[in-house]
Amino acid sequence: MKHLNRTVALGAALALFTALTPALAEGVAYVNKGLVGVGRMPANLKDKFGETFGSGSGMSIDVKGWTHDATGYKGSLWLLPDRGYNVVGTTDYRPRLNTISIELAPTAPGAAPAAGQEQSGVKATLADSMLLTDDKGADATGLDPLNGVRPAAGDMPILPQADNGKLALDNEAIVHLPDGTMFISDEYGPNIYRFSADGHLLSATQPPAALVPMRHGAPNFASDNPGPGAAEPDPKDPETGRQNNQGLEGMAMTPDGKFLIAVLQSAPRQDGGDSGSTRQNTRALVYDASDLAHLKLAHEYIVPLPVFKDAKDKTKVAAQSEIVALSDKTFLMLTRDSGNGQGVKGDESLLRRINVVDLSAATDIAGGPFDAADKPVAPKGVLDPSVTPAKLTPFIDLNDKAELGRFGLHNGKPNDKNNLSEKWEAMSLVSVLDPKLPDDYFLFVANDNDFMTQDGFQVGAPYKAEDGADVDTMFLVYQVTLPNLATN
Repeated sequence: MKHLNRTVALGAALALFTALTPALAEGVAYVNKGLVGVGRMPANLKDKFGETFGSGSGMSIDVKGWTHDATGYKGSLWLLPDRGYNVVGTTDYRPRLNTISIELAPTAPGAAPAAGQEQSGVKATLADSMLLTDDKGADATGLDPLNGVRPAAGDMPILPQADNGKLALDNEAIVHLPDGTMFISDEYGPNIYRFSADGHLLSATQPPAALVPMRHGAPNFASDNPGPGAAEPDPKDPETGRQNNQGLEGMAMTPDGKFLIAVLQSAPRQDGGDSGSTRQNTRALVYDASDLAHLKLAHEYIVPLPVFKDAKDKTKVAAQSEIVALSDKTFLMLTRDSGNGQGVKGDESLLRRINVVDLSAATDIAGGPFDAADKPVAPKGVLDPSVTPAKLTPFIDLNDKAELGRFGLHNGKPNDKNNLSEKWEAMSLVSVLDPKLPDDYFLFVANDNDFMTQDGFQVGAPYKAEDGADVDTMFLVYQVTLPNLATN
């Protein structure tokens, strides 16, 4: 037993040493102190509308309401689901936003939680759910906008519209603003929407033409996930613009509130996004947010996504899943592989990583020829030599076995509920509220469980996820040191 205890202690010490190795990006040392908390919400949880709760496509912590006392931390966050359970096709799921009450009792970095308490450090409780409506107060929908385009009117650009006449939303990221309004990015447009505090659409921002999906020379927002009885779009994929289901996956406001940054999940079709091995050169759009109702594109950069080899030695490009802005030139970016984890057939993920992205030396292409659909910046995935991309520095490895093991989790077999699920798509930061550690923050990371449960109910009907999947909503909490963030 003594030998075993020494082995466990050594493993924890090595994990802490690895975690504390700083990521140096342009001379700034960003430190990951490691995993300090884990929590779950059950897969079969229902919201106040009686429908299966959807988890984290996007997340925003209420920083002002975050408190700390002798018992730990308390606060709330907003968790944004996407378009509902859609394994067999999209449905008329009403988009919504969930409010989650959070209690955090963090484990000291590198330490092991008490036996039986490995996944109880984060207590997350569903407090409320709010529907998102269009600018006229009518319900929106998760249905694929197969051929629907709502005409531009007033300040509103053309918008994705489902066959039932409703605004089609596939929500992916949220920024909650001090005035109670919020920006939400989506896949279909890919657009940035501003909603009121009560969920009413106020304005919409369309990206440059290079990102708008085009079929037969016209905008077409279909994602090749038709609803019941509907046909697939023609052609299946856009000719230019964002690839199907590869919209504005990540979005964040800079700490000073001056800029909103949104990042495409992978490269547009004309920039290599028509292939899984050449979709590396995605785009970061930096908007001037001085007028919240009228965002203005200020800067635009190429961000190279991580490349890795799969189990068959084939080159793959990771997808961008979420960002957290540290300044107008630096942000954290969550990237991941696909098809591996609890709830899907593959068991071991090859890449789930948070990187530091530095834009300071990258070429600003905003307003130039590459914003047009007919001028690729990376034809067949090869970046134009006149363009310098952003720089990526690895920061946090979500697949770190030692870190996961301290909390009873793992990556790979057995493919059970303690194996991380496939999609980790939400991040948000909040201070540790320690005057001795002014640069330390808790980084919350959450999964998107794709509404997978054996006890599901949505749009008036029960359902069971394929292959017996029951995937909880999960939170991983890391303690990180981010120098100068408060002054940004």
